[in-house]
Amino acid sequence: MSVFIATEEDEGDRIDKVITRYFDGLSRSYLQKLIKEERVFVNNSVVKASFTVSERDMISCELPPCTEPEILAEDIPLDIIYEDDDLLIVNKPKGMVVHPSPGHYTGTLVNALMYHCKGQLSGINGVYRPGIVHRIDKDTTGSLIVCKNEASHNAIAAQLKEHSINRKYRAIVCGAFPDKEGTIDAPIGRDVKDRKKMAVNRTNGKNAITHYTVLATFDKYSYVECRLETGRTHQIRVHMTSIGHPLLGDTIYGNRPHPYKLQGQTLHAMTIGFIHPTSGEYMEFEAPLPAYFSHLLDVLGN
Repeated sequence: MSVFIATEEDEGDRIDKVITRYFDGLSRSYLQKLIKEERVFVNNSVVKASFTVSERDMISCELPPCTEPEILAEDIPLDIIYEDDDLLIVNKPKGMVVHPSPGHYTGTLVNALMYHCKGQLSGINGVYRPGIVHRIDKDTTGSLIVCKNEASHNAIAAQLKEHSINRKYRAIVCGAFPDKEGTIDAPIGRDVKDRKKMAVNRTNGKNAITHYTVLATFDKYSYVECRLETGRTHQIRVHMTSIGHPLLGDTIYGNRPHPYKLQGQTLHAMTIGFIHPTSGEYMEFEAPLPAYFSHLLDVLGN
């Protein structure tokens, strides 16, 4: 039985659409079949495909035995910024997928965490996502909270829901800004032309707010800090593109030509601050810029 908790992003969506998000690689038609077979439950009750999900609903799916590979613990080095009995802060490198999915059953952050934590990870999001309470994209680097038990997972998830976690990113974007600071307040939802992408969607999108500060301006690019007030999928990438400043290297939302050898967008989750689930104290951590990012800033500045 796989169990997960519906997030704010899931609010108001049909159950078949929601569980599609949580089971990478399983088709929507297959998941709809599971619903018809009464293998999908919300708050321990069987639901129909038309059921509308609410935030914090407990969704469980009874998946038939399958031949998917077992998620194994792997001895992969981790850059751990902080660790205690409840959680750890990991500085995720570029190119590392956070959790297993078709085509990525090994080499993920979860594989590394299973080895490092030796089974001591929260299980709220199921066997494919133990300890994972939030995530960042494969080619985004930086700080990520990982929870070791259910209590810490619930506490951090509650802070994410309330938008009280302090999250600051660094990015290199195309173009120069007329002002040093600004706020982008534009709802984000699925792109109506491409369901695999997100976009500013004023009809069906969910509230999304990004505050930015320009740290440096170069010939064709700007170095900015983005503070998330909300946490939508691809929020910074979508928001910056929407105001004409796509991230350098972003092949999905910008794809502007450049002379640099990059692996995806230049985006780094630098700062993360939160209330510790046990001590009740505010804690804040910084993940240093990766070498490629610092080198690129030097190149742009010369």
